Amino acid sequence: MHLEEMKYDLVIVGAGPAGLSTAIKLKQLDKENNTNHSVCIIEKGSEVGAHILSGAILDPVALNELLPNWKNLDLPVSTEVRNEKFSFLTSKNCFDIPKILLPDDTKNKGNFIISLGNLCKWLANYAEKLGVDIFPGFTAKEILYDNYEKVKGVITGEKGIDKDGKKLDTYEPAIALIGKQTIFAEGCRGHLGKKLISKFNLYRNDQFQTFALGLKELWEINNDVMSKGDIFHTIGWPLYNNAYGGSFLYKLSENLLSIGFVVGLDYKNTYLNPYEEFQKFKTHKKIKAILNKGKRISYGARALNEGGFQSLPKFSFPGGLIIGCDAGTLNVLKIKGTHNAMKSGIIAADTFYKDSIENKNSLELYEFNTKFKRSFIYKELYKSRNVRPGFNKGLFLGTLNTFIDQKILRGKAPWTLSHHKKDNNSLKDIKNSSKILYTSKKDNIFSFDRLTNVSYSGTNHKENQPNHLKLLKDTIPIEHNYNKYFSPETRYCPAGVYEIIDIENKGPTLQINFQNCLHCKTCDIKDPLQNINWTPPEGGDGPRYSNM
Repeated sequence: MHLEEMKYDLVIVGAGPAGLSTAIKLKQLDKENNTNHSVCIIEKGSEVGAHILSGAILDPVALNELLPNWKNLDLPVSTEVRNEKFSFLTSKNCFDIPKILLPDDTKNKGNFIISLGNLCKWLANYAEKLGVDIFPGFTAKEILYDNYEKVKGVITGEKGIDKDGKKLDTYEPAIALIGKQTIFAEGCRGHLGKKLISKFNLYRNDQFQTFALGLKELWEINNDVMSKGDIFHTIGWPLYNNAYGGSFLYKLSENLLSIGFVVGLDYKNTYLNPYEEFQKFKTHKKIKAILNKGKRISYGARALNEGGFQSLPKFSFPGGLIIGCDAGTLNVLKIKGTHNAMKSGIIAADTFYKDSIENKNSLELYEFNTKFKRSFIYKELYKSRNVRPGFNKGLFLGTLNTFIDQKILRGKAPWTLSHHKKDNNSLKDIKNSSKILYTSKKDNIFSFDRLTNVSYSGTNHKENQPNHLKLLKDTIPIEHNYNKYFSPETRYCPAGVYEIIDIENKGPTLQINFQNCLHCKTCDIKDPLQNINWTPPEGGDGPRYSNM
């Protein structure tokens, strides 16, 4: 198929903090040295920030490097952390954990509570003023290779295709975006990043990534239980030992509160439902007091990397780099990753610029891997490497391990713990799982059903387009998932995409309501036989988050 081509020096996939930092740094280097490189960013969201979801607490270390005068600009970064608590919940009580017992990397002095989506919007506008072309509403559907298997760019998704593959009146053809190098910064579990890791063997033998599901609501609060700049984290109830995870509450402004719940996707009990655990969490008397007189105004969900140091890939391959959360740079101990994503983008720009300006035009930017190992990202991920795998033995032993590893050994243990299993292999079958009963009735004050909450995400997909959630084998959902695990996809999906129905008494059938999809990627990660493959829908579709 003949494609229209658009050629750039650098093609970037994803307008998140990693991709935007790459573009900005490269144009800054151009300005400093009176050179010029053409740069484009392709973004599948309807606008920059539409698909961005994070807590979020920002460590400004990379922002200080990228924009040293940022405090004199109008960035949406102004709410400095003032007070913080870390507590252990039981079903009825809340016990504050003394700060002296907490690892230094969990503390947030000098950090800022932000909307990451709003920060990315600002960075995108800044990048465009520097001369970066940004194309929101277009997916990077496929990777484009040359005859020698070098990545030469990406092919965008067609628009205006109906569910039968026919072209509609609104049809727009695919375009080939071609670059000297292509930077993949899609965020956690990028669908192209997944292909690159496999094709170029970017993981060492027996190495893999581990993940969690983060669920978040934005609330308007009309009380003074928490003040602007306050943050509150909890562990314990309702998860206890059922899964690794916990909560966050961040007071973003006088009347805006981010509340979220994170569940490790290595959980074992097939009956566990992360969304229901989140709603249950909000019924605790401590949390209800914070949410009192409040109103939920937005909802979303997103998978996040938890593998850390042990799961870092080789970043370079012929024709490109994989960076940011696409590569897994989040620090699970710090509960943040934006600074690492931005720094990886800065390193990517430096590496590409040096290679280009010296007229090397290298097949592969090997030097990125060396520069990464010299960066603060590598150092902090190494320091916290034993925290997450320590929780494989449960909450108590994991907490004890964290105390010993961080407070006594200061992250310098002479050993490195391993992740045990891939998340999709961790589930126990229905015979070996204890049933967990969740109340189906929600009060619509503090707790809400999934479909009602999805309506607060701005999610929209054209119903006549092809289903973007592909099953490799149509028989597996019933013959394997239903019979062995009682259809875990109906529970781990935070948007009610997967539903078991019985049509005319013909037996159970999996129905996929792809219109609800939040692009969180959980199904792509947790499905036991990896039978569900998340692919991008038509560009511009999906959630449309605001202030998230």
